[in-house]
Amino acid sequence: MKKYLIETDNLTKKFDGFAAVNSINLKIPQGGIYGFLGPNGAGKSTTIRMLLGLISPTEGKAKLFDKSIDKDRLDILKKVGSMVENPSYYAHLTAYENLNIIREILNVEKSEIERVLNIVGLLEVKDKKVKKFSMGMKQRLGIAQALIGNPELLILDEPTNGLDPAGIREIRALIKGLPEKLGITVVVSSHILSEIELMATDVGIINKGNLIFQGSLEELQKRSLAQIKIGAEPKKEAIDHLLKRGYQVEERDKYIYIKEFSSPSILTKELVINNFEVYHISEDKSNLEDIFLDITRKENQDEITNIN
Repeated sequence: MKKYLIETDNLTKKFDGFAAVNSINLKIPQGGIYGFLGPNGAGKSTTIRMLLGLISPTEGKAKLFDKSIDKDRLDILKKVGSMVENPSYYAHLTAYENLNIIREILNVEKSEIERVLNIVGLLEVKDKKVKKFSMGMKQRLGIAQALIGNPELLILDEPTNGLDPAGIREIRALIKGLPEKLGITVVVSSHILSEIELMATDVGIINKGNLIFQGSLEELQKRSLAQIKIGAEPKKEAIDHLLKRGYQVEERDKYIYIKEFSSPSILTKELVINNFEVYHISEDKSNLEDIFLDITRKENQDEITNIN
């Protein structure tokens, strides 16, 4: 049975009657990386702020480490490191000096500074002023700040925002290694779905304040059936033929997509025997972004249906 580090019960936040977060029930398991997905404005940052006790919920409850964030906030936060949106730092100070400020506030040993600098790969530039850091180095410094004190839970809100592809790869590799290296649970919020697919073990998808999926990455990927992508001429006649044969056919761009199929070889043989020219056939499996778009599209359609 899974042990959950974070659990919420109908957690809700309303602003002037608008539900930015609407009765969500998060279950974030201990260990691994939980990807909190959703487009900008979906309610991710508002949820994180409630989990950290930075804002109070309108309704519902949040528990971390089996304790209420309302009643035991200080005890909880001793075990939590976080980076919400952009990291805070003094640009005119060095990386070491910035981290020393956090160390003194938390009242931990000086050795913590070099420990976290080594984890994020900034030990060799510890005496360099932060204003000379690249954006990726600043993000790593922000993660180092969050790791001081050896927390059991790390919450990162959009940690790859504003980074170039090289910087994104660096941060992804860093985050991915943290659970095994430190025995820590990581919650990463992002709208960059392909990034979450490459690092998360569990996923929650929020859209318009509603939690519309929660489960393992494997469970999410199973929601999408592979499709056969076919290029055949004449296309219109090929589509008509496949429809008559009972296949579920969709036309996109210049290709024909079939959701339920016996095998690519049987489809190819069937089309060729019936005098269609097959110039392309492949299996097309949806990535996480495709699945996300499909789920959110269905959610939006249900919302329109309910309004009508």
